[in-house]
Amino acid sequence: MDPTVHRGVVEAAEAEGVSVSAWMTEAARSALLVREGLAAVAEWEAEHGQFSDHELTTARDRVRDQMRDAT
Repeated sequence: MDPTVHRGVVEAAEAEGVSVSAWMTEAARSALLVREGLAAVAEWEAEHGQFSDHELTTARDRVRDQMRDAT
């Protein structure tokens, strides 16, 4: 592992009060969810066409609002 990345992982795990293994597991889980989401979008776009700028803006706004409400 790149030393800079390793240092960042160790610091992040310490800041969250979890082991490096637990932090890496959650990071991997998040990365897999992103991959699944991107695959779902690609599948939808292959069937229905690309999302419009308006649809993308609406989706970004919705995600931003959900993230704000979650904190």
